Amino acid sequence: MGKGRWLLAVLAVALFAVAGCGADEQAGEQQGGEGGLADRGDIRIVMVTHGPPADPFWSVVKNGADQAAADLGVEFEYRSPEAFDVVEIQRNLEAAIASEPDGLAVSVPDPDALGPLVQEAVEKGIPVVMLNAGREDWEEFGALTYIGQTEYEAGVAAGERMAGEGVTNALCINHQQGVQTLDQRCSGFEEGLGGTVEQVAVDGNDPTAARSGIQTALRQNPDANGMLTLGPAGANPALQALEGADVGEDFVFGTFDLSPEILQAVADGQVLFAIDQQQFLQGYLPVLYLTQYVQYGLRPVGEVPTGPAFVTQETAEEVIELSRQGIR
Repeated sequence: MGKGRWLLAVLAVALFAVAGCGADEQAGEQQGGEGGLADRGDIRIVMVTHGPPADPFWSVVKNGADQAAADLGVEFEYRSPEAFDVVEIQRNLEAAIASEPDGLAVSVPDPDALGPLVQEAVEKGIPVVMLNAGREDWEEFGALTYIGQTEYEAGVAAGERMAGEGVTNALCINHQQGVQTLDQRCSGFEEGLGGTVEQVAVDGNDPTAARSGIQTALRQNPDANGMLTLGPAGANPALQALEGADVGEDFVFGTFDLSPEILQAVADGQVLFAIDQQQFLQGYLPVLYLTQYVQYGLRPVGEVPTGPAFVTQETAEEVIELSRQGIR
């Protein structure tokens, strides 16, 4: 061993020993997340979202939030409507604010209806992180940050990819009407495609009805040579609808968000792409950031993008197992 490398090795051992001593001295102080402005065991965070529990996308968001709470040792509560219902979301948010949590994470699909409640929470001294929906308004409402993807731009990218495959006439399947982010995806898709886009509303809470609605749309639009769905609640029924549909071999299907069924279809070449916005992080990061803010006064500067990223046939296999585990 050369002299220089020997000295580096000695220094590394010395630094390790010093770090070890320091860690021993601070172990009691830091164990259990103690120290700072609050102990983690005393921190309670509530998350209010607009996603029904049956939606595979939102189950992954909840998995991320639950994992963060377990990793950090904080108390956590998740509230969501049985089906997309702005009034029920308002009630959930009002109840969350009334419970006086240490931190509040919330998706805001309807800024006019939910924004004033976010502002109310902030005025009461409750730090808020917004996620998934409400990107344009988080600063106005006083939230610490926003975590999610740029929906309109993601729609544009989806349209450009389909246009590159020769799609000129497409269906955009909206499984949850009234959600601002889904409307933005369809609008961006139309711009990116540069062709004809027919928006079709289906009931994402009823897979059978959604499949039937997509089958009807395909029959009524025989010139369509492409289709975009906006999440698993639309994509999974669409896969079933396409099985018996009279579409040509060149018909192109793409979707937002992931599920094991979608990823397998991407791997098999049935679906051109699935747009990944890493919803596990949309659940995990709000709990992490709120805990850090309450305990240490730390916060991100600006919004935190989690997408879009495209999963294609070349990359689908490596993501499938993680999706089965409720992570991707």
